[in-house]
Amino acid sequence: MSEPGTGRQVWDVAVIGAGPAGACAALAVLATAPDARVLLLDRAEFPRDKVCGDGIAPHVLDVLRGLGAGDVVDGWTPLQWLDLSQADRRVQGRMNRPVWVIPREIFDARLVDHAVAAGAALVRHHVRSVRQEQDGVLLDNSFAARVVVGADGVYSVACTAAAPTRQPRRAIAIRGYAPTTPERRGKQIIRYGDRPQPSYAWAFDRGDGLSNVGYGELAGGEARVSRGLLLDQLERLVPDSVPDGSAWRAHHLPLSGWGWGGEQPDGPVLLAGDAAGLVNPMTGEGIYYAVATGALAGRAAAAALGVGRPEDAGRRHRTAVRRLLGTHLRHTWVTARLARRPRVVDAGIGAAAADRRIFDDLVELGLGDGRITPRLAGGLGRQLLRAARS
Repeated sequence: MSEPGTGRQVWDVAVIGAGPAGACAALAVLATAPDARVLLLDRAEFPRDKVCGDGIAPHVLDVLRGLGAGDVVDGWTPLQWLDLSQADRRVQGRMNRPVWVIPREIFDARLVDHAVAAGAALVRHHVRSVRQEQDGVLLDNSFAARVVVGADGVYSVACTAAAPTRQPRRAIAIRGYAPTTPERRGKQIIRYGDRPQPSYAWAFDRGDGLSNVGYGELAGGEARVSRGLLLDQLERLVPDSVPDGSAWRAHHLPLSGWGWGGEQPDGPVLLAGDAAGLVNPMTGEGIYYAVATGALAGRAAAAALGVGRPEDAGRRHRTAVRRLLGTHLRHTWVTARLARRPRVVDAGIGAAAADRRIFDDLVELGLGDGRITPRLAGGLGRQLLRAARS
């Protein structure tokens, strides 16, 4: 279909950003409506690098399998051991379900390939403006669509158009790749620091001789955060990471707040992943939120178009995200606020070391859609009381 008087093609759904959120949105539209005209726009050419811890939680695979893309982890070695510590308090354990550590250069390109194979048209283009009009949405006066999914990251132009007043808290992190040392082989390692929380360094074994290593902390305080400071903190917490590391890149992360909803207005512009301000405020994990909300956005867009009411897409998407993540987001917000106090982090590690079920609860809360269970709350309380008495 062409727009009258312009010759411009009108797409059913245009997706801005072809990362995990955008690729999953395209896949979900086409899984629901195989004949839909879907445009996938990104300013980069794939494969391309992206700053990230590269951790792919099992919850991500749950979503991707439902979209026919569960094979994106093929050829990569799963990890099942988590090593978590703060100062001299430490817990190690085998996670209930494996995770993968796959460079985003590979993971994202595989997802894009799936979206294109399903029927999405991939176009390299940097979208700079999103304008809602009476009969659709116009992108840069170049592309028109009945529904738009904004999956264009922390500095989202779609978010600026749809929810211009949103200002989430942000963290800043630096990431590189370093040889995997023997003591780090087969593990995800997290070492909490003592700067503005969440503040931790990590070393995640990719399984190919290299590890994703990095450090992040809460941004926006009075002290200036420099590249040198981030690298110094990484080397202090995870020694022997920086000297042989390479591909260092830093990035801001928009941390989730209490619940979700104001970020997604009514109308035909939907937000997913980082563009929706969805990053776990306790761990900085965002890929699960990206693929989950990208898929929900695609389904909401297809459903609204299916009944001829693209203007209902925003309401449908907001309702679906709240149903999936609303309670979880409130629990991670509370946890992140508590974790600003080192003694609470210490108590959490102690509780996880004392009870394997609490360890599992923390993993779910940090990597998936977990909750503060009564067991976790009780374990924290006991550890805090014990510390107060000692």
